[in-house]
Amino acid sequence: MSKEIIEKAGEIIDKNTAHNLLEGSEPYCVLALIDKDGYPTASTITASKSDGINWITFCTGLKSNKAKRIEHCNRASLCFNRDGAYNITLVGTIEIVTDSAVKEEMWYPGMGQHFKGSDDPEYCVLRFKTNRYNLLVDWQEAEGVL
Repeated sequence: MSKEIIEKAGEIIDKNTAHNLLEGSEPYCVLALIDKDGYPTASTITASKSDGINWITFCTGLKSNKAKRIEHCNRASLCFNRDGAYNITLVGTIEIVTDSAVKEEMWYPGMGQHFKGSDDPEYCVLRFKTNRYNLLVDWQEAEGVL
């Protein structure tokens, strides 16, 4: 049963990434990080790409609060949810990636509003890797460790 729920959760995340988003829909993901004072902070962000619940990438600026928080503490949590349909909560680690090939692969058109292109030196990718999960999909629950 858990395997099916994990697979469904991965499909939901994949559909909610910028690279697979249905036109006119808006992704909903909350990313929680620890600030310099040790407090959790949460903000919405668009996921760029994913591999099921294993890893999810996001795009942001190197000087953003998110990047600064990750430099201080790489522990993170994220949540995809939709009222009555699902709540996918993942806990893990997150890293800042500046590799040009990764930046180009994760780039999506909406990023053009914030950066000159995938080669913009201020643009970076955040790669989240899941350690544990708590899933509610189709009113079925699963939790565990990857």
